[in-house]
Formats: sequence, C-alpha cells, structure tokens
Amino acid sequence: MITEPIRNKMKLREFAGYWLKQGNIRNYALIVLGVCTALRISDLLRLTWEDVYNEETGEFRTHIILIEKKTGKSKVIALNLQAIKALNIYMPHRNGNFIFTNNRKNKNAISRVHAWRIIREAAAAIIPECKIACHSLRKTFGYFAWKSGVLPVMLMDLFNHSSFEITKRYLGISQDDRDEIYLGLSFF
Repeated sequence: MITEPIRNKMKLREFAGYWLKQGNIRNYALIVLGVCTALRISDLLRLTWEDVYNEETGEFRTHIILIEKKTGKSKVIALNLQAIKALNIYMPHRNGNFIFTNNRKNKNAISRVHAWRIIREAAAAIIPECKIACHSLRKTFGYFAWKSGVLPVMLMDLFNHSSFEITKRYLGISQDDRDEIYLGLSFF
C-alpha cells in the first residue's frame, strides 16, 4: 500500500485530536510530533525525553539532534510550538526514558507495529477513504510545507532524499493541486 499525506487541515486536526478525545495523550503526542518533525517512524520511536527536554534548565530544547537510523546521517530538527505543546501535555504522564513507551514494566519504546495500529485506528475513524499509515505523518509535513511555499528542493534536503522523484511522490500532488495552479495564475 502506498501511503498518502493528509491534505485537509481540518481532517488533520481531527486525526490528531482523535486520541486526545480518547484520553490517550501518548498517542496524540506521537501523531503531533510525527507530523511536526517529519521523522521516519523508526527515528521518532527512538526519541528519549533527554532528546527534547533539558532537566537542568527545566525547559524543552529548541532542537532535536540525532543520527537517522536509515541513512546514518546527522539531522537537526527545530521543535516548533505545536510539538512542544503536545510534549508539554504528555510530559506529566511520561513513563520511562523513551517518549513513546509501552505500558509494560520494561518501559521500552512502542514497536513500529504498535505505532502503525495507533495511526490506523485514528485514520479509520476520521479519514477512512485515505491510505494513511506511519509514513503519512512525514508526507503530511511535506505536503503542507510545499503548500505554504517551501521549495521542493528544500524539502528534498530536509527529507535527505537522493532524488527529486522521491520528494515528488512524498508531496502527493493531486489533480486538485494542479488545477489550483492553473486557475490561480493570472497573466493578462
């Protein structure tokens, strides 16, 4: 299954808020942080509280610094206010070193399969017509960045893609997006 980004901001808010309404703040934070950081799920699940929060100063860090699991490349990601807000809501409920811990005694990070189930349940409830999975969070970041005017070459760099073709697939450009370009331009 080829996943797609969530293209509608209202649906995206409902999608993220699904778990908040259920009282599951961890799952809410997973979705918000996934979209706001554009991290692959393997890197998102490896994040620790130390990566995002400085215990000495009692403040959230401005940036996450990590080595990507897939590429082995260093990555620096600015934490935006939405990500910090979600982490702040979740922080009093933290349960171990990893941000997204399982509910077992070992307090390991949740698995990729568990993350997939979290995302699929929210998607089935809110946007069942879309092909949404873990990678959709990353693609959603790219889609909204592109729609707000970020150059695709910048997204290619941000995603560490080796080709522009991969970035184009991430953006999930639809016929509606093409129509918007044609109909939005005025030449004379």
